[in-house]
Amino acid sequence: LIEIGAGGGSIARRNELGLLKVGPDSAGAEPGPACYGLGGRLPTVSDANLLLGYLSPTFFLGGAMPLHSELARAAVKDLADELGLTPEATAWGIHRVVNENMAAAARVHIIERNRDPRRLTVVAFGGAGPAHAAAVARILGSPRVMLPLGAGVASALGALVAPLAFTAGQTLLTRLDSADWDAINAMYANLEQSAVAELAGAGVEPTSVSFRRWAEMRHEAQYHEISVPVPAGRLDFTTLPVITTAFNSAYARQYGRVLEGLPIEALHWRLTASGPERPIAARALPDGNRDALTAIKGTRAVYFPSGGFRCTNVYDRDCLRPGMHFSGPAIVEEREATTVIWPGDRARVDGHLSIIVDVRQLGGEP
Repeated sequence: LIEIGAGGGSIARRNELGLLKVGPDSAGAEPGPACYGLGGRLPTVSDANLLLGYLSPTFFLGGAMPLHSELARAAVKDLADELGLTPEATAWGIHRVVNENMAAAARVHIIERNRDPRRLTVVAFGGAGPAHAAAVARILGSPRVMLPLGAGVASALGALVAPLAFTAGQTLLTRLDSADWDAINAMYANLEQSAVAELAGAGVEPTSVSFRRWAEMRHEAQYHEISVPVPAGRLDFTTLPVITTAFNSAYARQYGRVLEGLPIEALHWRLTASGPERPIAARALPDGNRDALTAIKGTRAVYFPSGGFRCTNVYDRDCLRPGMHFSGPAIVEEREATTVIWPGDRARVDGHLSIIVDVRQLGGEP
């Protein structure tokens, strides 16, 4: 995980250079963004998204919490006056800065793993993620966005279905070609024992615990380590070729090449103990009516940088069915999140009720 401070409550301000800055400080949940009406006065990402038409003032949290457009406008106007801009231009600037911050963090994460964002799909989740995902994908050059069902509560769903697990580790710097395998085996035995005890305290039967071992390794005299799987069972000199092969494979994935003949050293030895997995049913549904018109719940004015505010269809995600497809500009609303689909982008619903958005790449903003 990379934390960049770009949530809905992230505060926007003018920095010492006179430029617009967003985050990392946040208005939090209380008082929260100005539009919450709980006493917040500083402009936030949510305030900007509300002014741009991305959020509905009457359907936030499914309508359980009204948003106050006039309070959002007042907060953004104070910042706009400092910058010499209109409230709408300032709101768009806030939204755009957050998109750039997200894309920059993603780009670093992708490049560190020797991957190409033009070959990857952006998966959006969280309350605010779907509102920014298509713009972030466009900046990265990614061809599509996937928005799983329940994207706004994906983390909560993951916490419910993920197996209970405990990770333990110990530092022991050693060259593999001269390793004290008895010491390493004893270390892993102690890690397993402590991990099983932790899980037992959470109600996991020791006989149902499974283990995954790995180590942070590098070539001797290098600065950065990479994670390398370590085989199960007792380790000795006969397992050295297996570990070396695993290291070379991980090194090639990360850096695109293998350095032959250089000593390998391990720094941190780690182990994850997991309880039994909790199975979930992911039954695919057959395609049905391809006409998404039945899912339109209304229209509203939504801002896009080319053409300004546009009359845009708003879709009820609960009414979308497999096989339905539609084109942007569009807004898709569900209780926990709002999805923004840009002009020229094409959306379709798959058998698991995920929305797949094919992003139109124009070398800039549409």
